Amino acid sequence: MSSDSSVSLVLSGLEASRSWQEDLYRDVHQHPEPSHQEKRTAGLVADRLGGAGFEVHEGVGGTGVVGVLRNGDGPGVLLRADMDALPVREATELPYASKVTATDADGNEVPVMHACGHDLHVACLAGAAQLLADGGQHWKGTLIALFQPAEEFGDGARGMVENGLADLIPTPQVALGQHVMPLRTGRVATHAGAALSAADSMRITVHGRGAHGSMPQAAVDPVVLAAMIVVRLQTVISREVAPGETAVLTVGSVQAGTKSNVIPDQATLQLNVRTFGDSTRSTILDAIRRIVKAECEASGCPEEPEFELFDRFPLTDNDTATTKRVASAFGGFFGDRFEPTGQQSASEDFSDIPTALGVPYTYWFIGGIDAKEYDAAEKAGRIAQDIPVNHSAHFAPVIQPTLDTGTQALVVGALAWLAA
Repeated sequence: MSSDSSVSLVLSGLEASRSWQEDLYRDVHQHPEPSHQEKRTAGLVADRLGGAGFEVHEGVGGTGVVGVLRNGDGPGVLLRADMDALPVREATELPYASKVTATDADGNEVPVMHACGHDLHVACLAGAAQLLADGGQHWKGTLIALFQPAEEFGDGARGMVENGLADLIPTPQVALGQHVMPLRTGRVATHAGAALSAADSMRITVHGRGAHGSMPQAAVDPVVLAAMIVVRLQTVISREVAPGETAVLTVGSVQAGTKSNVIPDQATLQLNVRTFGDSTRSTILDAIRRIVKAECEASGCPEEPEFELFDRFPLTDNDTATTKRVASAFGGFFGDRFEPTGQQSASEDFSDIPTALGVPYTYWFIGGIDAKEYDAAEKAGRIAQDIPVNHSAHFAPVIQPTLDTGTQALVVGALAWLAA
């Protein structure tokens, strides 16, 4: 039986599964859970996998769920979806919009929203797992459906690995993942090589000397110091990174002081770096430390600055041969809805799993923006202004054909190895 025949036969059940998948998507969207708190979502997918005949492992890495379906001799394929939501107050006005709040890691009550599409990822993988289980006579091998917590923290995949993931599953031949993006719905896109950037967040604390606002001569002003650091950091990408190398350095937070006439003792900056190569990553991080130390020296700070790296994400570097195989399968199934794409400056921790398992991987993108809305924005040259992006309070993929497309992509990708 050809791969194309297997795909058609397995996906023939999509119409029957569509209704419950859409219900699952709305349910998870309406009941989002923050990183490391995905208990309800994990329970939903564990029940679904168990009902489909998977061997189910719950609580992997805290709230992760892994299902294993053995279907005769053949290769193993790992399909992955992430489950966590973000501390964002939803502004979509959808009938199933989230009104949930939760307590974050710092003990603060925060709004919660699936502003990055992980709810869609959950529904797509749940559907693909069910379709492949129901169509087991059309493929051979082992399917691993992995639902990962805490992608937004960058430590969920690593937590599953450290919690013994490799001992729970047979080693697959390949690992596959996907993400919904602000592209036209129905589109599928791949990129061989470095597809998603590595990311590093850094918290910097600089120490000054406080004083009355009317007596600046008695102070070492950390507000001015922080401002100088922010300005000087803008030269790192433009003057220390080669023009052909893509990199981003963003200062996202500057905090200092509590009152207009009080010069504070310290200031805290938080910044984020995105890179596509280890050398560039080191160059930028080293430059940040050098600039901050030099500005502190120039200001006469009484203490050395403090640096803390957190929320670190690995580079997503798609294996060329694996990506080519998936791209061939996508081209045959999706036709002109499939296209190559360039590097994306977003980041993911998915690659920590196949890297730890020692297997090749590829990670692709699906569109989630209503076709008419996207086409109108594109025609007007206003995509950046009119199309909500991931992490926006307005980001909510149109359910169809996005859900069908994501489900189909996972099935087609898996059957590029599993087809009997």
